[in-house]
Amino acid sequence: MAKLPIIVAPDPRLKLACKPVARVDAAVRRLMDDMLETMYAAPGIGLAAPQVGIARRVIVVDVARTGQEPRPLRMANPEIVWASDQEASYEEGCLSLPEHYADVVRPEEVRVRYLDHENEIREIAAKGTLATCIQHEMDHLEGVLFVDHISALKRGMILRKLTKSKKAKAAEASETVAAGSAR
Repeated sequence: MAKLPIIVAPDPRLKLACKPVARVDAAVRRLMDDMLETMYAAPGIGLAAPQVGIARRVIVVDVARTGQEPRPLRMANPEIVWASDQEASYEEGCLSLPEHYADVVRPEEVRVRYLDHENEIREIAAKGTLATCIQHEMDHLEGVLFVDHISALKRGMILRKLTKSKKAKAAEASETVAAGSAR
């Protein structure tokens, strides 16, 4: 397994719609395992393939709390086949928008069909945090970020802060390289 670099917004790769996986083969299983390792190391509870630069319909999720046995879900081509009319609001964050959070309203319960890591069609019912996390990660497959669900004002503030942070890190990195080559 390998830890993958996580793309931070704003980045055009996060706005792409992803292509379906033809079948879950060894390469897709390796991607799923690498994504889980990356997610756990971050730490996070969900990760979508476009967040690591791969425009494929693959997500991983594990909402087990610290001290609980891990319960990873590996999903290819997930699709919501049913969503409740009742909605719930959760404070969401994202590994691609570090240190930023906002309340997002989504269906409280969903039923999701997907291909698992053995290329078997599965269907699960999810509610609460699991339902929110799956829907959040599925949004990434369509090029949608959680900030796309909030007001334009809040979204703009978050994206400006992330842009500023990226520029500062890039400047810091180039200064470090320049200092190293001056020796």
